[in-house]
Amino acid sequence: MANVPFKDKDYDLVSTIYHASQGASICNQYATDADKEGDSEAAQFFKEVQEQNMRLVQKGKDLLKKRI
Repeated sequence: MANVPFKDKDYDLVSTIYHASQGASICNQYATDADKEGDSEAAQFFKEVQEQNMRLVQKGKDLLKKRI
């Protein structure tokens, strides 16, 4: 396989996947923190954000697979 640099858009996909993954991970911690403090409403919000980020991660991966 030849060494071909990523195109900007492909690098941007990788970066967005990474940041969405990080966001999902931290929201998991935030949900745990909210649960520990008895705030189920905030915990549910963080869980929803985590799920949304994970959907975006998967969509980004699917897009990236088609491009590299």
